[in-house]
Order: sequence, then structure tokens, then C-alpha cells
Amino acid sequence: MKRIENKTSCTDCKLKSMLFQELSKPELKYIDQFKKTISYRKGEIICCEGAEIKEIMYLKFGLVKLYKKSLNNRDQIISIAKPLDYVSLLTVFSNSTYQYSIAAIEDSIICSFDADTIRELVLNNASFGVSIIEKVGKTYDEIIKSTFEIKRRHLRGRIAYILLNFSDHIYYKDTFELPISRREIAELIEMTTENVIRILSEFRKDKIIGIDGKQIAIMNKPLLEKISESG
Repeated sequence: MKRIENKTSCTDCKLKSMLFQELSKPELKYIDQFKKTISYRKGEIICCEGAEIKEIMYLKFGLVKLYKKSLNNRDQIISIAKPLDYVSLLTVFSNSTYQYSIAAIEDSIICSFDADTIRELVLNNASFGVSIIEKVGKTYDEIIKSTFEIKRRHLRGRIAYILLNFSDHIYYKDTFELPISRREIAELIEMTTENVIRILSEFRKDKIIGIDGKQIAIMNKPLLEKISESG
């Protein structure tokens, strides 16, 4: 973890999200006083389940995973957040402590804002409050949809769905480096690591994908989409 000097104010930031567009310039300057920009290396823990919520975190660059520990000490990945996502928004207004942990799965940069300051702005800016409700609702909708899509599929369909998600919604290209391990894929789609390895090998043997270490190349996308849809 490394603190980065704030060279860009919230009023001038090109990555300013729809959420902060509801704030006036004076309000943006106000929250700017409490903003921190922090870089995390791949694998670093950003926050732990049970820790007190003091900040609202906004993912500027990179990828992070939201996950919970189960009774058998096996992680259950809730979702993978990409740039422009508010990774701590799900619990900041409903709990005083984090209900999940967050870790970087790529080198990432987080902008964090004092949670009490954001709550104060919500009380005084109705449009800002509504935009936060919309953002939380949309995030929940995406998690529910993804969980449903994974659970309704069989093993091969789940792997195909995840590979297409990385290709179409995260990297926007058919050749990319998997940011998570085979074990983490298993945690995300509720399979065993052995099954993940076996099915990836089957896809490679059938020339649906190419595998070179962590790099994945989708070679037959129509067939991968068919496997995903058929479940």
C-alpha cells in the first residue's frame, strides 16, 4: 500500500463518476479536503470483514475482489469490481463494519472519502442521496444477476460464462491475462479447483481457448457462447 499525492482535485478529475456529478463545485471542493488516493499491489488486502467503516472507496484503476470467509476457511467471492465502481458502498449506510473483505487482484488505485462527510452531504443534497440509492441498487442487481447466471449453469457453462465476462465486460478483448487463480475461479463459481483445471484443459484441447500460463486467448467465441448459454 502506498499513499499517492493528490495532484487532481475532484472538480477536475476526468474519471469523476455519475455519483459525484450530483455535487456542486463547493461540495466537491469540500470532500476533496478529506480525499486519499492509495495504490495497492496485486494480492494486498484493502479492508477486512469486521473492520470499522470509516471511508467510502472508489476504484480508480485496477481490479479488486469482494469476498467472505466461510466456516471451512474457504473464501467465497461475491463479485469482482472494475474501475469506476464504489467498492465499499454496499454496507456503508447499513452497517458500521464491513460485511465482506476487499483485496486487489491487479495493481489498483483507490480514491477514498471520509464516510461521515459523505453521509453529511447525503442529508443536505437530495439529488446526491438519490444517486447513491440508485448506485447501491444497481450494484445489488448486478450481483444478484451474476449469482443467478452462475448457479443456473452446469460446470462447463459456468467456466464459459466467467471467461466471456472477463472478455466482454472487463477487458473488452479476446486475449487477456486471468487476474485470478484457478482456485479463485472455483471460489467465484462454487466449484472445486480440480474441476476448473479439468474444464479449462478440455476447452484448450477442443481449441475453444488457448492457454499460456495466465494468458487466455478465446479462439472459438461462438462455441464458447453456445456452451455458456446452454449451461
